[in-house]
Amino acid sequence: MLINGSHLLGFPILSLHVGGEVARVIEPIIDPDNLKVIAFRVEGALVGRDGVGDILPVDGIREVSSLGFIIDSIDELVDGEEVVRIKKVLDLNFSLTGLKVVTKKHEKLGKVSEFVVIAEDWQIYQLIVQRPLMKSFLDPELTIPRSRILEVNDYEVIIKSEKEAAKTKTTTDASADFIPNFVNPFREPDFAPDSRIVRSDG
Repeated sequence: MLINGSHLLGFPILSLHVGGEVARVIEPIIDPDNLKVIAFRVEGALVGRDGVGDILPVDGIREVSSLGFIIDSIDELVDGEEVVRIKKVLDLNFSLTGLKVVTKKHEKLGKVSEFVVIAEDWQIYQLIVQRPLMKSFLDPELTIPRSRILEVNDYEVIIKSEKEAAKTKTTTDASADFIPNFVNPFREPDFAPDSRIVRSDG
């Protein structure tokens, strides 16, 4: 299942134990070393109370559904400062959106305006690049597959070449087709497709 990164902002987090929503996503936390989402920063009425943290590690998510992230309990929300792996990434203060995108020959292609993640392993699948004004008349956006990315640093994403980047989005809206291996009380029998969840046929 592919999900647009921007569509995860405000995504509900639903607890099986509580039987309802316990928080919402503020932002994804991306490790620049492997371009994977490792956690989500969250907010909610219970966050910060009785030891409830503001970080949801991705391994605490049981299911991604059209209604939100399904977790076992609010205990999955941790303090990022107490998890070494997450703290290291938080200290980098890295943000993928807004980074400049250039080729290895330093040709400027634009800035990252969106990214798409694979929900099964939370890898960044592709980048959507907003073109500079002078180039946007012909190609307003470029889609950069993960395989074309050579390097990511604090300032830019370096790719192999512009010719190897797709010039149109390849994802399409579709409903989630994930089949859970447990009884999910939040799953509606006939929910409508949610435009926030997308997948690729390829």
